[in-house]
Amino acid sequence: MICGELSMSAQRLEKFGDQVRAIRREQGIAQEALAVLAGLDRSYMGRVERGEINISLTKIYQIADALKVSPREFFT
Repeated sequence: MICGELSMSAQRLEKFGDQVRAIRREQGIAQEALAVLAGLDRSYMGRVERGEINISLTKIYQIADALKVSPREFFT
């Protein structure tokens, strides 16, 4: 059961990262520029977009503010 839960968690992280990437690209913002706007390291931003890390709520808001969107946009 634990393996299935980890798999579902990984899928959610990847989907979140895909949404961040899609919104960023729609706005024509480079990943490095978004990282700067959000006050995050570029490599951290890449890991978020690839779904490699479990991002905190604070950082979700930092990215949303940088993209000028509601955090809810990352979960649709």
